[in-house]
Amino acid sequence: MKIAIPLDEDKISVCPSFGRAPFFFFQDSEKGTGEIRENPAAESQGGAGTKAAQFLLDERTEALITVRCGQNAADVFRAAGVLIFKAEGAGAEENLAALREGRLEKLNHFHAGFHGVR
Repeated sequence: MKIAIPLDEDKISVCPSFGRAPFFFFQDSEKGTGEIRENPAAESQGGAGTKAAQFLLDERTEALITVRCGQNAADVFRAAGVLIFKAEGAGAEENLAALREGRLEKLNHFHAGFHGVR
């Protein structure tokens, strides 16, 4: 399974903003590989969440671990069958461990979006 996590500038901490996160960490649980990629939607004038969601789909993401997510991005993920989990800790690695151990809950509450507000 390919899992994505939005990261802060330090490239370790889970970013509380999904669409405007500066980076995404991608973990391929089957291959045991991981990589950090810049978020091409981070500086978008508007629609950052939807653009970031499309980027994750283009990267063949099957699951997302995030603090929060806007409704429009969540709709994109639902249509594509991507699972969305609520981040439980500050670091990407601890959230991946929590997912492996079955401790992460699915994210069921989505905000209306910030619509251009950074």
